[in-house]
Amino acid sequence: MSVRFHRRSVLALAALGLAPAAWAQATDSTLAQIKQRGALRVGVTQAPPWYSKDPKSGDWSSGVGVSLGKAMAAGLGVKFEPVEVTWGTAIAALQGNKIDMMSMMDATPERAQAVDFPKTPLLFYSLAVLARDDLPVATWADLDKPAVRIAVPQASSMDKYLTENVTKAQVSRFPDNAAAIAAFQAGRADAVCLFHPPLLAARQKLGAGKIVVPTPAQSQASSVAVRKEADKSWVEYVDKEIGKFYANGQTQKWYEEFLVGFGLDPKASPPVMKEMLGKS
Repeated sequence: MSVRFHRRSVLALAALGLAPAAWAQATDSTLAQIKQRGALRVGVTQAPPWYSKDPKSGDWSSGVGVSLGKAMAAGLGVKFEPVEVTWGTAIAALQGNKIDMMSMMDATPERAQAVDFPKTPLLFYSLAVLARDDLPVATWADLDKPAVRIAVPQASSMDKYLTENVTKAQVSRFPDNAAAIAAFQAGRADAVCLFHPPLLAARQKLGAGKIVVPTPAQSQASSVAVRKEADKSWVEYVDKEIGKFYANGQTQKWYEEFLVGFGLDPKASPPVMKEMLGKS
């Protein structure tokens, strides 16, 4: 029966114009597909310091997620291939085999039902807001008022926290970090909520507003999302690589390199290594 099923499958593929070789490749693990393709497809979205596109060349040239993707591609001996997504479409892109990995995705229980995450965290950061200079903000309770308008990227960890904990404020949701920041810049929001590192770049660009880490502080790990599959070779490889880069300080170095290139002082910015938090 298994032989007849295999023959029927091959015939069905032939009828669809698919060769058995293509069928085999489609069922290979992500790691095998990357090597066969000769390219590592990395999800990217304009969100400094994680991902940043050069406005002149159009190249995704800097950011922790870009640097990680390029380093992993080099280690595998394949090309780095950036694929533009949004935070809200990244999981669907993984499930649809459009990308192979998306950095800076927090390993929430909901996401873990749809995609896989390595055991080792990529880095650590704190939830913060970039607020109007005249807006009193010290705690989350200060923001949890009907008159306060907050912009946030849709389907992000920041969105989830606000939905569950800042229920009285007017929360406007946008496709990505840049759109949320643009709403704040245009005066359509009193504050924009992101994790601390992207707000450093936003504050530098806007030249106005104040960055606050409201109390109680919400610090957490971020991770790398990959496609969920029975073969765990890819998620295990990602786990090994990000663990190596974190342990040898390379992840923190990539972060600091971006800050310097963006005109920011790394010493004045919270680190992304848990062991360094509170020491800066």
